[in-house]
Amino acid sequence: MTRYLAYCKGDILLTTEGNIPLALESLTTLQPWNFVTTLHIGDDEVKIIRLEKPVTEVEGLQMVGLRKTYTILNEEDYQLAGKGAELLYWDQGTRYCGCCGTPTRWMTDISKRCPECGKEWWPSVSTAIIVRITRETPDGSSILLVHAKNFRRPFHGLVAGFLETGESLEQCVEREVREETGLQIKNLSYFASQPWPYPFGLMVGFTADYAGGEVHLQKEELSQGGWFTRENMPPIPDKASIARRLIDDWLENGA
Repeated sequence: MTRYLAYCKGDILLTTEGNIPLALESLTTLQPWNFVTTLHIGDDEVKIIRLEKPVTEVEGLQMVGLRKTYTILNEEDYQLAGKGAELLYWDQGTRYCGCCGTPTRWMTDISKRCPECGKEWWPSVSTAIIVRITRETPDGSSILLVHAKNFRRPFHGLVAGFLETGESLEQCVEREVREETGLQIKNLSYFASQPWPYPFGLMVGFTADYAGGEVHLQKEELSQGGWFTRENMPPIPDKASIARRLIDDWLENGA
């Protein structure tokens, strides 16, 4: 079976029933250069396609924002759509060898090779941490929520940041919490991870307990933030994000 992951900017092409297309015969304008690479998954093929313009007014097909597909596709296909988008993004930045400038060629489904100097190129994922910090007081349990300046919507999320070279994930968590909020934490524990194809990331989730300090927000990164109880929660991220999973886990389980 062959399926087609076709993208235009931040949108992906799906059927009107909300599935990854099995055929694109209706798109007569496709040329060889639209085809980027082919993923081989068992006996199936998944062709990744870069569209030059959105597909409109084609019966049975629709363009959908990649993030919105979380509510449309099953989990396996949602992750597959994200992988295709990441490879498309990576392809744009690796068309020429970074060592000698020669045009690169695809070597495997997910790698390239320079035909001149032999340098091989594999996608490099940007790793970021995200941490849920809670504290217990005589008045009950509360969670630290912040609003980052780069949030496009008025919700509060969790402290997060990118891993720097030379540090462990645990060190990254402690540094980001200290830099963004001025707090100390303890009982740091791994929660879960999540591919985050916006455009090429891996979110690694942790939980931690408050250990000390007063909240002093890093104004360059955060516009709002503070402690919230279950009774006075602000708007929170949608269910596509690991941030929401971390928050929901606390809301539902008191963890």
